[in-house]
Amino acid sequence: MLTAEQNQLVTSIGPATPAGEVLRHYWQPAVLAEELTGPRPAKAIELMGERLVVFRDEEGRYGLVARHCPHRGADLKYGRLENGGLRCPFHGWLFDVNGACLEQPAEPPDSRFHTKITHTAYPCREANGIVFAYMGPGEPPPLPDFDCFLAPDEYTFAFKGFVDCNWLQLLEVGIDPSHASFLHRFLEDESSDDNYGQQFRFETEEGGIPITKVLREYDCPDIEFEETEYGLRIFALRDLDEDHLHVRVTNMIFPNAVVIPMSNDMMLTQWHVPLDDRRSWWYAIFSSFSEKVDKETMRRDRLELYSVPDYMPRQNKSNDYGYDPEEQRTETYTGMGMDINVHDQWAVESLGTIQDRTREHLGSADKAIIANRRLLMKTIETIRNGGVPEVARQNGGPPLKGPVAIDTVASKEDWQADWREHDRNRRAQSGWAPDPWA
Repeated sequence: MLTAEQNQLVTSIGPATPAGEVLRHYWQPAVLAEELTGPRPAKAIELMGERLVVFRDEEGRYGLVARHCPHRGADLKYGRLENGGLRCPFHGWLFDVNGACLEQPAEPPDSRFHTKITHTAYPCREANGIVFAYMGPGEPPPLPDFDCFLAPDEYTFAFKGFVDCNWLQLLEVGIDPSHASFLHRFLEDESSDDNYGQQFRFETEEGGIPITKVLREYDCPDIEFEETEYGLRIFALRDLDEDHLHVRVTNMIFPNAVVIPMSNDMMLTQWHVPLDDRRSWWYAIFSSFSEKVDKETMRRDRLELYSVPDYMPRQNKSNDYGYDPEEQRTETYTGMGMDINVHDQWAVESLGTIQDRTREHLGSADKAIIANRRLLMKTIETIRNGGVPEVARQNGGPPLKGPVAIDTVASKEDWQADWREHDRNRRAQSGWAPDPWA
């Protein structure tokens, strides 16, 4: 458990807060690229406690600027997109994607006053359907060579959803492998064809057993983790017989993303992004290794679960997450349907908008959560002392690769080598996925 002071330290994310400073040292999802399409590609957003406007100019460049004009404070949500930037309707001041003031039409023609004005602006770049922003000090680091960024567009699908709680409890459910045996337990194994990209799947060359059955019947995994250059690599090891383990490898990309396997062919990279201290988004890139993603099917399935353009979950606390006691008795552990996002949403929102970690009691299954909190506090101290985070930033070092997320069966004798070899094999067959072990 944490003290009240420690809990506030790691959950508060506004400007100049310790955890907020950590998050600002990394690229963060700001908006889906699909949100900046149509005749007026501009939108007011909240991100890490700041009120902002994100837009796309005529040349396709993305900008993220403070919401209120530095002249008289008018709301740039209603700005005009024209002449290479966003123009304030109040007095016509025009700002480009870098925050430079290009025009002040009400000033004298020979005035140079506009050159003295720089509006708050953050660098942006788009990667496979998500527009990322860097809100930290100095020059932004490069985006790492993670699989989700290197995959061709036709092998990826991006989406997002709202969650009514603090960012950290949303992240912590993603680095808690043992919960999948309970929260995501299905009492019968369904055809994976009916829930494309929504439910864990696992197959072997011999046919294997469904991952839902593995999670259900082997519900006390041995949890191990190791620190990596990007954060944590987490193992959930389940004894299948005398000679074999089921190995599930997931990852925490510091400070607020996870990479998990959805099937042998598809993985999910998900960021947990705070709007403010009490509300969050999850942003996801689904990446396929061997087959092009059926974007139409994945979008259709998610629109059954989320409304647009607000990306709000249709099942939420207002309708008890669709809870059905008969379903809970006969079909699922939660009684909340087949989509694991709904299960996770209930779990993290039920803790309150900011979890009171002074009242929790962590066990051996929570090793990764404990390790991540220590890493977060260590990084907070590094930044306080004027340093630069060492984890998950390419501070002049080699590009960060992977991370590998996989479900597989391995020999107990050499399981570490086996799961790596299984990953190499699927990458070799993919046609695009680089070898992170090279």
